[in-house]
This record gives sequence, structure tokens and C-alpha cells, in this order.
Amino acid sequence: MRDIYENTVRFEETDAQGVVFYGNYVTYQDETITEYLDATGYGYENFEKRDWDVHVVNVELNYRGSATFRDRLVNAARVVAINESSIEFEYECRRAEDDEVLAEGGVTHVAVRDGEPTRVPDGFREAVVEFQDEPPETV
Repeated sequence: MRDIYENTVRFEETDAQGVVFYGNYVTYQDETITEYLDATGYGYENFEKRDWDVHVVNVELNYRGSATFRDRLVNAARVVAINESSIEFEYECRRAEDDEVLAEGGVTHVAVRDGEPTRVPDGFREAVVEFQDEPPETV
């Protein structure tokens, strides 16, 4: 998995217990996938020009540790599978200081055209293979 996005925990992201509120990890995951797509040349703002888009259909996160105010976080992602119309990402969030895994999971996007599922374009498939060290499973 490749490190994609780094962030520092802001005070507003913590809860009454002083740790990052669990829902914020979904935001970190989303930011990481956004940066991943940018790195492959398929950023969100370019989807309309390409006549297709992606919609999130599943998010999964398992919490392994806690981050606190001002912790630096390293977020990693990779595409594990590209199916006919879906793209499955694997995600991991670690504390930079000690490399402890704080959250891990995945997110699934479905490629859509005019609001309906469509085949993930070959150009995106090729960009993913070129970008990451280990190619995803493909259909």
C-alpha cells in the first residue's frame, strides 16, 4: 500500500474523551482516496469531462488505536480490485510518530454514466496499474 495523504489532527476533530471522533476517519479515508485519484490523473473534477463518475456504495473501517490532538497521521491506499463497474480500495491510517495502525478498511466505488452503473473505463484501469506497485485484481 502506498502512503497518499498526511494530516495533523485538529482540536475540533477530537471528542470529549480527547481522541479523534470515529466518524472523522471516514473523512480521512475520503481525503486519501481523493488524493489517490488525483495522483492517477483521474481527479473528481475531471470525471465530468470523461463522461463518467464514481459513487461510494460501501465504507468499512476497523479501529485499532486512537489518535489525539496534533498527532500526525499517514494515510495509505491502494486499489485491490477493479470489477466490471466497481473499484475496491484498501485503506490504512497510521500515526506517523510510531507507525501504529489506528484504522484500516476499505471503500467501494461504482462507476456511473448518466446515473447508471457502467464499465470502469480501460484508461482508469491502466492508470491504476501504472500507479501502484501491485496490480489489482481485475474483471
